[in-house]
Amino acid sequence: MLRRRGVPPQAIVLGMLLVCVSVLSSGCGYTLAGRGSFLPDYIETIGIPMFENNTTAFEVEQLLTQEVRQEFIGRGQYRVVAETTGVDAVLEGTIGSISIQPASFTGDQQVSRYIFTLTARIVFRDMTTDNVLWENPALVFRDEYEVASGGGNTPSVSAFFGQRSNAVERVAVDFAETVVSSILEAF
Repeated sequence: MLRRRGVPPQAIVLGMLLVCVSVLSSGCGYTLAGRGSFLPDYIETIGIPMFENNTTAFEVEQLLTQEVRQEFIGRGQYRVVAETTGVDAVLEGTIGSISIQPASFTGDQQVSRYIFTLTARIVFRDMTTDNVLWENPALVFRDEYEVASGGGNTPSVSAFFGQRSNAVERVAVDFAETVVSSILEAF
């Protein structure tokens, strides 16, 4: 049937191959979440000084600052320092409040899971143009965590961060991922 029209089979195969290549090479505009960056290309060094802590939780600013630094380093294309001078951009944070509320209980009426809520002010400034590239004056980070506790009482924020437990580490890592993704993906 193809020969009657005078089209050689090789031309049909070549045409189908070209169509497949063009379909596969055309992009739809989507990228994997967490991998893109809307920052200017010249931003290579980011200064992240110690966050300010306006809560009663001891040393929480050290833990959260370190995790945010690690998250930026983990993205692979930025050099992160603690200074605010000689850098392309600066990320500053102020921890405004932290609360922990019971979320679920065991059969013995012991608290088994807590809802952790942290409010922070985050500002990411381009030092070349002195423009704020991303800001959230009241970033609310909230998640639920299981905390091993012997007494079953709702812990204070200081006791929660004093545990150095898996839940505390997860809070810090999850917070850092939220902040860095928000900045890099321009949300």
